[in-house]
Amino acid sequence: MTFNKRKALVFGVSGQDGSLLAKLLVEKGYEVHGTSRDSETSSFDALKVLGVKEQVHLHSTVMTDFRSVLQAVDRVAPDEIYNLAGQSSVGLSFHQPVETLESIATATLNILEVIRFLGVNAKFYSAGSSECFGDTGEKPASEDTPFHPRSPYAVAKATAFWQVVNYRESYNLFACTGILFNHESPLRPHRFVTRKIVAGAVSIYKNGGGILELGDLSVMRDWGWAPEYVEAMWAMLQLHSPEDFVIATGKVSRLQDFVAHVFGELGMDWRDHVCVNGQFLRPSEIRCGFGDARKAHQILDWSAKVEMSEVALRLVRAELSRIQDPANFNGLGLWS
Repeated sequence: MTFNKRKALVFGVSGQDGSLLAKLLVEKGYEVHGTSRDSETSSFDALKVLGVKEQVHLHSTVMTDFRSVLQAVDRVAPDEIYNLAGQSSVGLSFHQPVETLESIATATLNILEVIRFLGVNAKFYSAGSSECFGDTGEKPASEDTPFHPRSPYAVAKATAFWQVVNYRESYNLFACTGILFNHESPLRPHRFVTRKIVAGAVSIYKNGGGILELGDLSVMRDWGWAPEYVEAMWAMLQLHSPEDFVIATGKVSRLQDFVAHVFGELGMDWRDHVCVNGQFLRPSEIRCGFGDARKAHQILDWSAKVEMSEVALRLVRAELSRIQDPANFNGLGLWS
């Protein structure tokens, strides 16, 4: 008998979540395909670090070009489609609102319309964001919490969410959204505040001094471990019918607490090395955001195991490894 592997197509495979998901799918025996804008010039460093670049079939796809998306889906004929592409920085979205909206909302619409147009029998996962909720206050956000987006990025993600709902209900597609709260790994680029903090603290530790400039340290967030969160993405597409899920730890911490943990792991007092710079403040800010993932626990049998303090420890260890031997950096052994 000939065994046909399940095929997965990951839009945005070069980012943190795309690369981690690709590794998970490879380990599960999938034939994995991934896209970037130009697969011939992209470095795919994260896939290399994870040791799976040679096991992923790479394609060039422009997400805002309907024809380009159609060609990718038609060529691969996937069983599962994951959309993790798009401009992913909340701060940058204030400076690039049009690009952010198009790379998220238009791209999601293109995938949905391609699935409908081609009539492919593929399950579709769309990457949502906790930013859609805005400020959750003292009560964690669940799947029933109304959206109140407070950035161009959040507006784009909210738009994509309702597009998925509309296509699911109008055309009976298996399409769902994972509404993920903050989730980190050593694969984050420097523009994300967690990586900026860790890289800055390690640099200060290595150089014997220095100052790290940050924005509002009083904001509160729900930080989890990204390798766990991609497991939830996969689990959503294993259901018999599509449902949307909040994915979170359910624990909330101040950014100041994260900073203190990072510097503390290096034997330093953050107050000696951190100052607030007004240029890093956003036009509007979410004071507090954390999630209620009880539905994911009940239906997907998923719950976060790694909380903020352990996330900080793992990020510091990985950054030290990266600095000590950048040519051979491989954070895998440090993550578990």
